Amino acid sequence: MSAWLSLFLAGVLEIVWALGLKYSDGFTKLWPSVGTLVAIAFSFALLAAALKSVPFGTAYAIWTGIGATGTVIVGISMFGEPADASRLGCILLIVGGTIGLKLVTPA
Repeated sequence: MSAWLSLFLAGVLEIVWALGLKYSDGFTKLWPSVGTLVAIAFSFALLAAALKSVPFGTAYAIWTGIGATGTVIVGISMFGEPADASRLGCILLIVGGTIGLKLVTPA
């Protein structure tokens, strides 16, 4: 698996474990808690694999950018969180920065 694909999947799993935290109710519900811990473990493992060839700062910023953007989108779509212009504008800045880091980082 390529480092960039690994990094992307690690970011997606960050969204999954953040959502799992919501459903685990403070780790008081067994299966959401187990799913959260599994997603965390796989997310970190994929991030670690990506760090073998993607620079540290770039990998971490992209990983958190995917996670932050994804969790906001999940919050808007699943939990009715606000989707006002300023909030969406900030998300576009994160997406732009994430894409920019990918474009300026050597393969």
